[in-house]
Amino acid sequence: MSEPDGIEFLFRPATADDLDFLIDMLVEAVNWTPGRSYTRDDVLADEVLRRYVDGWPRADDRGVVAIDLQERPVGAAWRRFLTEAEPGHGFVRTDIPELTMGVVADWRGHGIGRALLEELTRSAREARLPGISLSVERANFAAQLYAAFGFQVVESGRDSDTMLLTLRTN
Repeated sequence: MSEPDGIEFLFRPATADDLDFLIDMLVEAVNWTPGRSYTRDDVLADEVLRRYVDGWPRADDRGVVAIDLQERPVGAAWRRFLTEAEPGHGFVRTDIPELTMGVVADWRGHGIGRALLEELTRSAREARLPGISLSVERANFAAQLYAAFGFQVVESGRDSDTMLLTLRTN
């Protein structure tokens, strides 16, 4: 049980039953800024964004769901390996999975994102992965969390950065 900011929540592994919630969290991640209002249909119509959830879970997918004490999901983070032929926005290499994360709007600012990131990173270290990558818009407040967590910018686009957290060098 985690209690950042006095808010209690638990973790459980993300399963096939969580697909709808993962899509909701992908929508939350895309709509991080007030006034942006992409719908589920918009997100799923986007070929690249759809790659983060299509066929969830594949054999090498890993994810974690944060739940409140009534077992309602309040956030999720997951990692997925993508290919050079069909990369995501934060693609670095085929042996480095991309991170996707979202927190229900009412639960933001209570340390859930950090706790999800810690949990997913812990499992990546246990799996001896070389790293985790992601894409984040520079104006997104989550960019500060990722940088504080040790992610480093490895490529910059017009409004966003690809960031990499190196977990091992050999």
